[in-house]
Amino acid sequence: MKSKTGKDRSITQKWSRQTQMVRAGTVRSDFDEMSEALILTSGFAYDSAEEAEGRFNGEREGFVYSRQTNPTVAMFEERMALIEGADVGRATATGMAAMTASLLCQLKCGDHVIGAEALFGSNRWLLDELLPRYGIETTVVKGGDLSAWQTALRPNTKVLFCETPANPTLEMVDISALADIAHAGSARLIVDNVFATPILQSPLELGADIVCYSTTKHIDGQGRCLGGIILCDSAFDEEYLYPFYRHTGVAMSPFNAWVMLKGLETLPLRVGAMCDNAEKVAAALSAIVEDVRHPSLPAFDQKELAERQMKRGGTMVVMTLTGGRDQAFAFLNALEIFDISNNLGDSRSIATHCWSTTHKALTEETRMALGITPGLIRLSIGLEDAGDLIQDLTQALKTVQNR
Repeated sequence: MKSKTGKDRSITQKWSRQTQMVRAGTVRSDFDEMSEALILTSGFAYDSAEEAEGRFNGEREGFVYSRQTNPTVAMFEERMALIEGADVGRATATGMAAMTASLLCQLKCGDHVIGAEALFGSNRWLLDELLPRYGIETTVVKGGDLSAWQTALRPNTKVLFCETPANPTLEMVDISALADIAHAGSARLIVDNVFATPILQSPLELGADIVCYSTTKHIDGQGRCLGGIILCDSAFDEEYLYPFYRHTGVAMSPFNAWVMLKGLETLPLRVGAMCDNAEKVAAALSAIVEDVRHPSLPAFDQKELAERQMKRGGTMVVMTLTGGRDQAFAFLNALEIFDISNNLGDSRSIATHCWSTTHKALTEETRMALGITPGLIRLSIGLEDAGDLIQDLTQALKTVQNR
């Protein structure tokens, strides 16, 4: 089987995932460069009119326009497809472009979508606001309640959509069981795998049909570029995704793809070290804060599921302060190492007040029902020394407890 880069996968498919992250999909120019070439071009020239015609009708291999395919972007897509075990990857300008395209490319007026209620704020906006504008019906259910998914199925249900672990509550969904429910109802399962990363969870291996990432997060993971990617099989890509991708212009830029390729080379090392730190931070916080969530903690209520479908608990720790917004703000303002930001998966540790930022677009009633309270703080644990991070969190907690 040949990839979009024209290379046979028979060799690269045999490599371990870590080797694939460094070398898979690489194509060198006539200069034999070691680093992947950054091909900054909008279009491509042809040797003849016949060559141009052949590329446009698919009879000849080659690139035609960077809105559709580009050599640098294709290398990133091929590398991600191999890592994820997908036939095809389509890289997008942002993570939300990936989520939106994965839905809209296959849906039409009269279709029905079921989504987990615990999603990133913009993903919930897609279900609550955007899809209904186009006559697409939506239902949200509690992600961990498999019977609720089953009950919500209709003859016109086309997609089940979940994020696991969910942003920011870390609620988990049983991907294998949900895939069975989707397929029994002739629907597809889309999984937003941002929190877990390709290192910790493989949704396609668990039965999902489509997996999406905001590559802005751990894959770049150093706060430089926006990006997203959709991974799927070739049949879905040919019938639904590629026509939508080609004609709507959601493509990733070649420069951003080059940055993502560099990020993939160190992704296993960074995620492993961040997980180490997250486990230490979670353990330390749980001794002094009543409500702390991380899948490594004994008290995590979905620990069995986390251990079954994830390799480790991830890089995110969530805690809730009883003093609400005022105490949460005072805590954030007292931090000396953690940055206050709305990003995550960065090499730098980040603290986020989701009530007032990432999930602000949701109604107050919805936020409270999801457990996103004014006192909830999402911690994205980075690569700093774990002892320094724990000391910073501890001193900030002491500051607000003494107020």
